[in-house]
Amino acid sequence: MTRLLLFSLACLPVCAPLAMAQNDEDPRIEDVIIVTAPGKARAAAELIGSASAINRDELVDRLGGSLGDTLDHLPGVTSTSFGAAAGRPVLRGLGAERVQVLTNGLGVLDASAASPDHQVAADGIDADKVEVLRGPAALAYGGQAIGGVVNVIDGLIAETVPADPVSMDAYGASNSVNDGLEGALRLKAKAGNWVIAGSASARDLGVYDIPGSAESAAFHAAEEHEEHEEHEEHEEGEEGEEEEAYGVLPNSQMQSQSLALGLSYVGDRGFIGAAIRRQTSDYGLPGHMHHHEHEEDHDEGEEEEEDHHEDEASPFIDYEQTRIDLRAGLDLDAGPLTGISAFVAIGDYSHAEIEDPDSAGTTYEVEGVEGRIELDHTIGEFDGAIGLQVLDKSFDASGDEQFISATDTQSIGVFLYEARDWDHGFGIEGGLRQEQVDYDNAINGKADFSMTSASLGGHKHWDNGVFFGLQASWAERAPNETELFANGAHTAAQRFERGDITLDVERGLNLEAAVRHTSDGHSIGVNIFRTDFSDFIHAAPGTVLDEGVVVDEVDEFPVYLYAQQDAVFTGGEIYGDARLGSALGADWKVNGSLDLVDAEFDDGSSVPLIPPVTLTGGVSADWRWWDVGLDVTHAAEQDDIGAGELAVDAYTRLDLRAGWNLGSLSQALDGAEAFVELRNATDEEIRPATSVIRDIAPMAGRNLRLGIKLSL
Repeated sequence: MTRLLLFSLACLPVCAPLAMAQNDEDPRIEDVIIVTAPGKARAAAELIGSASAINRDELVDRLGGSLGDTLDHLPGVTSTSFGAAAGRPVLRGLGAERVQVLTNGLGVLDASAASPDHQVAADGIDADKVEVLRGPAALAYGGQAIGGVVNVIDGLIAETVPADPVSMDAYGASNSVNDGLEGALRLKAKAGNWVIAGSASARDLGVYDIPGSAESAAFHAAEEHEEHEEHEEHEEGEEGEEEEAYGVLPNSQMQSQSLALGLSYVGDRGFIGAAIRRQTSDYGLPGHMHHHEHEEDHDEGEEEEEDHHEDEASPFIDYEQTRIDLRAGLDLDAGPLTGISAFVAIGDYSHAEIEDPDSAGTTYEVEGVEGRIELDHTIGEFDGAIGLQVLDKSFDASGDEQFISATDTQSIGVFLYEARDWDHGFGIEGGLRQEQVDYDNAINGKADFSMTSASLGGHKHWDNGVFFGLQASWAERAPNETELFANGAHTAAQRFERGDITLDVERGLNLEAAVRHTSDGHSIGVNIFRTDFSDFIHAAPGTVLDEGVVVDEVDEFPVYLYAQQDAVFTGGEIYGDARLGSALGADWKVNGSLDLVDAEFDDGSSVPLIPPVTLTGGVSADWRWWDVGLDVTHAAEQDDIGAGELAVDAYTRLDLRAGWNLGSLSQALDGAEAFVELRNATDEEIRPATSVIRDIAPMAGRNLRLGIKLSL
């Protein structure tokens, strides 16, 4: 069924122009406007914090199997990269519980923050746009956004009437590295003031090729050292080691499908609408193999080899989510009030981690409702917004490998944001949020936290295109369910985790400066930040009492305890692009960025899972009907590693791309493009420092991606 849907999606870009006339204008061309930040929508260049917006075209060009892998080319963004399917964005070295992933401004209502092998219930395959806010600009979304916000905007609920009666975009692609197919179709139509939108997407990806061994050289060295120490404990003639994976990463396959429909009514002063999305995914967990010795009663005389029989399982996750979104907005002329908007999301999510296809395995379920209301206002010379956000969520887990017990979460937050700009280019902005989070855990009982967050900043524009901004913020975050209530083997992280119900609120003082210069031909920017965390929550090696004995391992997993320690994050991004003009009959562009994050605990040790210094650069040329591009990413060695980690080797990734505008064949095909990409062209061994399985599961090797996309 998935292959049939993918084949149909791949054919649509070729067939559709025969049935529909091409528009003279592309309705999807847009400025880099950020709507995720509080207050009125502003251009990314006007925000003190670093912000990015990726439109539909770039999403298709950069699409990976997960949201994190799709975005990891952006300045300050990396991914947890747990195989092809699961990868949550990491912003400036902060991820999971410190980066809020949103769909249309509200939480994704899934279990992705609980474990790196849990897929995010929003990956951008059929999105209109993805916006990324790094740092304190995201504080209006609560303490869980202390590191930033990633907002996936699907466009299912229209806020304005589209210019065209019917519009469509679609794409289909094949991938050599995993014999995979993927595709998406999006439609939008209007009838008077009514707008209907729909989307369908699917992926069918097999296990992917890797350049060499699944295990890193550092992992081999550590294993050899351990085996040498334990050599005398092994009996002669004992069964040898399991054969190592080489050339292909076992259990890295993925299948996913999504269907969505939205309907809205758009009037002169506002809109109201609803949307429903149903998505499913089935994906393997690479580096997540389990070995279970059979517990059998043997009769006397049974063959001895049966006593040592092992059964190897290939675990996978089968997840599904149904989500309903309700949105409304109204322009007002009621004294200081200029507008009101309200959003509600209702989510029903579940996934099963299955080893034996005949059993349910470990099941996670999340049911929740989240709502947000904002009142825009103008008071004197100040423009701003005041809002209320509430969440009611239940998390449940059952099965042999559950490591978090059932927890109900309720939170309520109120926020205020104000900004003023003067004619001479100077402006100030500030915000305040008060939040209350209450947990009710089935085993540990209740825990509640009260947080206050605030920010204040100023900026100055000059007529020559220079922008300077400086901002300070204070953010507080409540510990999440895992940090408080974990107690069991966390197989994705390959460790036994125990939470701490006595954890306090995590606090961070952030200072950030931004300098940018923009002209018609180029833009360049620098953001520098420092965040001093008090009581930074992290998992560190420790001991537990197991059957009356103090141990540092349980069921062969090392013990990790959640604890708190002060930490400092320092870093920044340098980024820019330029149009070089015409040469050889083409228009040329270049872009590049440099990311740096250094994170240390108060005792001088390094915070784990921090990305290394990363340099990216690209060049592209456009010959009207043809375009080509080259991108290079170099990640330096990461040897500032946390407890229990191994050093990460440097790598250089080369990506090549060429596209052909099919309008050269017929005017009716002017919105269609055939493209070919060679990703990781040199077949480099890539192990992201932000991945917990980097030493046993590298990223994919060389991939030839062929596709076609259409916009009507």
